Amino acid sequence: MNRENISDLIAFLAVARERNFTRAAAQLGISQPALSRTIRSLETRLGVRLLTRSTRSVAPTEAGERLLKTVGPLFREIDAGLNTLSELREKPAGSIRITSVEHASDTILVPAVARLVTQYPDIRVEIINDYALADIVADRFDAGVRLGEQVAKDMIALRIGPDFPQVVVAAPAYFTRHPAPVIPHDLTGHACINMRLPTSGGVWTWPFVRDGHELRVRTEGALTFNALSMILSAALEGLGVTYLPEDMVRDHLEAGRLVRVLEDWSTIMTGYHLYYPSRHQQAPAFAIFLEALRSRG
Repeated sequence: MNRENISDLIAFLAVARERNFTRAAAQLGISQPALSRTIRSLETRLGVRLLTRSTRSVAPTEAGERLLKTVGPLFREIDAGLNTLSELREKPAGSIRITSVEHASDTILVPAVARLVTQYPDIRVEIINDYALADIVADRFDAGVRLGEQVAKDMIALRIGPDFPQVVVAAPAYFTRHPAPVIPHDLTGHACINMRLPTSGGVWTWPFVRDGHELRVRTEGALTFNALSMILSAALEGLGVTYLPEDMVRDHLEAGRLVRVLEDWSTIMTGYHLYYPSRHQQAPAFAIFLEALRSRG
């Protein structure tokens, strides 16, 4: 259907509903003579009379009634759809999919999302925890959350969390059976609870820094997990030594359920960043999500 037919049909519907050329012309914002010419042009193209006119009234003919019943509901649906979009501008709605890691989700995303969905109940947020370095475009994520050094250079990145210390801990019961490590290389003689990294297929090597000297230790042990919560549970059970974000174990350290070792060697991890591929064509829901996280940088 060409553009001319659409505009002429809109004009016909206005006259047929108002049953008055003057009111219909005012509604459409055109002059009455221009509206009359539009209707005559439509009737000529269709080859049928659509309206009967008298000095006092206007009414659809049989053909006009049939056209009104056929296209009228379709244009009402279009109007309803446009009104829905207008409502979305006024009351943001939509879905947001984020790939993240457990620690960032627990400490940053969930608190921010809690405020977001309370204020905007029509926004839906899905967070998938995965330590693989996901291709957010191919996997249809709106954004990802990873440590700063893990974000690809071609992505737009927004810092959403501060740097944080990583600490080596174990339960007191474990150290009743094993001497505490003094230097990082002592860990090779301990039962270490490790993290599996899906992207590389290997286990995470533990980074350490002291006096500007950096080293990595490839630890071994009977237990390997892909979730920090499971690693923490195993450490609390006295099953080995592990390396976790300090804020995740702080309460357990204060309560004496865990003991920290190698304090002089623990490293600082770069803060979490939200990353996404483009600043353009951001949905209103995603723009609000970004704003909710921006203050955390």
